[in-house]
Amino acid sequence: MNILNIDTNRTKMKKIIYISTVFVVFILSACSDDLNQYPHVRETSQSVFSKPENYVSALAKCYASYVTAGQERGGGDADLSSNNGYDYMRCYFNVQEAGTDEIGSTWIEGDNIGNLTYMTWDANDPWVADMYYRCYYTISLCNEFLKNATDDKISAFTDTEQTEIKVYREEARFLRALAYYHALDLFHDVAFANESHIGSSTLPERIESADLFNFLTTELKDCSEKMNDVDNCDYGRAPRAAAWMLLARLYLNAEVYEAGAKYDSCMIYTQKVMDEGYALASDYSTLFNADNDKRVGRGNEIIYPLVVDGVNVVSWGATTYLVCGQADQDYGYDPLEVGCGSAWGMFRVRGEIPALFDMDNDDRAMFYVGDQSQFMDNGVDDRTGGYFVRKWSNLTDDGEVASNTVSDGVNTDFPMFRLADAYLMYAESAARTGTNMTEAVSLVNELRTNRNAAQVSESELIATTDGIPYKFFMDERGRELYWECVRRTDLIRFNSFTGDKYIWQWKGGVKDGKSVDSKFDVYPIPAAEISANPNLYNADY
Repeated sequence: MNILNIDTNRTKMKKIIYISTVFVVFILSACSDDLNQYPHVRETSQSVFSKPENYVSALAKCYASYVTAGQERGGGDADLSSNNGYDYMRCYFNVQEAGTDEIGSTWIEGDNIGNLTYMTWDANDPWVADMYYRCYYTISLCNEFLKNATDDKISAFTDTEQTEIKVYREEARFLRALAYYHALDLFHDVAFANESHIGSSTLPERIESADLFNFLTTELKDCSEKMNDVDNCDYGRAPRAAAWMLLARLYLNAEVYEAGAKYDSCMIYTQKVMDEGYALASDYSTLFNADNDKRVGRGNEIIYPLVVDGVNVVSWGATTYLVCGQADQDYGYDPLEVGCGSAWGMFRVRGEIPALFDMDNDDRAMFYVGDQSQFMDNGVDDRTGGYFVRKWSNLTDDGEVASNTVSDGVNTDFPMFRLADAYLMYAESAARTGTNMTEAVSLVNELRTNRNAAQVSESELIATTDGIPYKFFMDERGRELYWECVRRTDLIRFNSFTGDKYIWQWKGGVKDGKSVDSKFDVYPIPAAEISANPNLYNADY
């Protein structure tokens, strides 16, 4: 079994190929069981991990858990019995975007997304529950791998095999940290279990957000020192700069996690990323098309992608959800213009986001106006309101359709981390600390010039606008990173997700928007999980 099947010269533009692990993990309904589950279906984990060649397949499952929902094409032979049955990234996109100013989903009833859209969810919301369990399913896979990748466990293998598995081990630690980061960011005080809990009957303890923050930053600093650098990392695997990017995001939002201001640390790790040899893409749109695997690595912008493939990694979530969801052949553009044969027609961008752009002078304004009104005056579910987005595409650089979206999904990878975000995190941290402002302005203007947008001044970076300090960065991140699963996190950092400091249409479920209770800054742990594990509780739900 192999995790990777890479055409290194990219002549056939192949993607990373995930081969299912030689064991299947069957998961029970509550994550207190998930974390202790022992994989045993086709083979026991003991027999699987007795063979060094199987470690790469086991690691493949950890990677694939972010973009697939089961062992078969499109999520068949499901990994989890969940409310909606979709993959990690479809869940993550919805909980990060649906309630914000960035998206309006017209398929409110069919997709069970009304409570997310109007910020009225509770501990029984199906998307909230699925997201929680998806985080812990990935964590459990990584824990199982790590339990079986200790120095003692692999000591019988050859020196070459041990060296290789030790690098896999650091990648598994990173993948676990990424899932725990999402759990921290979304739910704050959550269950904690590491590899020592595998096989234990002890229920996971509750860990507070600041303590989980400290665990993650320590873990990431350590594993990043042993991960491959940009020049020695196979496509689709995480390089050390991915760990640095995750550290930067943790430090940027440290105050939200009650860990104190850490903007200086954010600058340290974004600087390490910028020194690694990445470069901004010459064409913004190519970061989101079916050939975006060409934009990864040294001299390119994408630092770490989640790999999606129309042959080997077929999912009705991940980027298939974005490409097909943004296309509407009845009200919008021809879906073939984004390489889409199956237009789901469910997504619009709320009017506040296009308002951020100089629409004629910013390459990132990838909207289709047509006969649409800018705002969703007649309701989120009215398909005539809200512009269409054309950011995500299943076309190659040559304009060819990359895959059949009706049966196979898309070939477009999801850029989990890219250099532009490092620029903006560094500059925002500099503005907030009043340090290195010359460099901050230079980075922002380099980015904006690259995107064909006007340059800005230092005073704009540090200004309080509409009562929001450093609002330029909230807006600029909206321009640069919309529909990339960061908006909710960003709005919370600017104290603008809930409350009345920033109001957008249909916030709180009313046309003109309204203030929302601050408890919605944190998602509730699912009610079923609270019942299953008495160590857990929700403070405000």
